Amino acid sequence: MKACEQTYRQIARALRKAATKFPTNNDCLPLTDIFLQVKQESGELLVYDDDSRELTRCVVEEWIGNTEEHFYSEVQPILVEAIQRYKEVTENFPILKPYSFVLIGEDGETIADLYLVDDETIFISDKLMEGLEKDLDDFWENIAHIH
Repeated sequence: MKACEQTYRQIARALRKAATKFPTNNDCLPLTDIFLQVKQESGELLVYDDDSRELTRCVVEEWIGNTEEHFYSEVQPILVEAIQRYKEVTENFPILKPYSFVLIGEDGETIADLYLVDDETIFISDKLMEGLEKDLDDFWENIAHIH
């Protein structure tokens, strides 16, 4: 699934609005993750905190009535790209670091960890680490054969 610029602007607007829902007093930053829920039929993007408190919602027109079977897996790279494009907002939410952007289903179950923001580490999707365990195993096996 491809996304048009309007889709990225709509997602960015929702993320900016969600960021404004937290107090900017640096002495008392909340500890929470940011949960994104996409409703396939209505095209709604809802943003929640850890307490399931709705921070904002918007309608992504391009997603209205989408009936694709793999909608949630196809929307993930679009959300990740939007988060990356607007790092000045997404990496500076007035909440304690580290925090994650998580895609959740309509029942609140986690579908994917999209993006982790930390002072020293930024994690972008599960696919980044895909195959790492096998690579490490191969590395240790090769070292064992050298000695």
